[in-house]
Amino acid sequence: MATRPKIPGILGEFAAEFAGTMILILFGVGVVAQVAGAGIGDHDSIAWAWGLGVVFGVYVAARISGAHLNPAVTIALAVFQGFSWRKVAPYIVAQFLGAFVAALIVRWNYTEVLNAADPGLTIKTQGVFSTLPGNGTLPISEWGAFRDQIIGTAILLFLILAVTDVLSTPPQANLAPFIIGLIVVGIGMAWGTAAGYAINPARDFGPRLASFLTGYEDAFRDQTGYLYFWVPIVAPILGGVLGAGLYKVLVGRFLPAEGPPEPGRVPTPRGDDDNVEARRG
Repeated sequence: MATRPKIPGILGEFAAEFAGTMILILFGVGVVAQVAGAGIGDHDSIAWAWGLGVVFGVYVAARISGAHLNPAVTIALAVFQGFSWRKVAPYIVAQFLGAFVAALIVRWNYTEVLNAADPGLTIKTQGVFSTLPGNGTLPISEWGAFRDQIIGTAILLFLILAVTDVLSTPPQANLAPFIIGLIVVGIGMAWGTAAGYAINPARDFGPRLASFLTGYEDAFRDQTGYLYFWVPIVAPILGGVLGAGLYKVLVGRFLPAEGPPEPGRVPTPRGDDDNVEARRG
């Protein structure tokens, strides 16, 4: 008789969040390095590669950790979906570390390309690793970018909850990761102008720190010299809570008690103390 594997504990969930976020950033930051450094690709390839990074990252981590890959997602699920608060800090640390390590790999691999395109490692290629108001060129203020990140992340969390709600119409045949990736593609194509659609504090701060440690001296500032790094951390967290709350108010509380079966939902780790009613809030 085969022995069933042990249910993953917090260490396994930490490893899964680290690995899933690392995969996300390898594709996301990698494609921006290719476009900005070598001129191969364009805005659409960036949007699609970020979306595919989400798809692959979610497939990597979903069975073990639920594949949050984003502190804004983790916090919003803790506020509204019954996710354990004791796991919030380990998840966020894993997400930041995964993003940081992935960005170091991209920075290393694209060293020659980035140095040729931007020998001074300036604002010209800083956007490979971190977001900037107006993508570093358009006249968007820091507060305009703050507003943009709240809206973009609210859209993200609203739709993630819609896609993964077991009482609604979740995608079948384990397609939820693919649909979530399409959500990110859509946000990138519709909401990428004002602030580069970070919509994820780990996605921004981890690579920002990696770039700072590898030669980008002004990585924590925007093109005006403003100490900008906090905007894509704070605004997505606020936006995520807002979006999840709006889903609960506008949709979640009206769903019937009996929904479709669960196979289409991105799995929650077995053994977690969060049941369906807790996730409903």
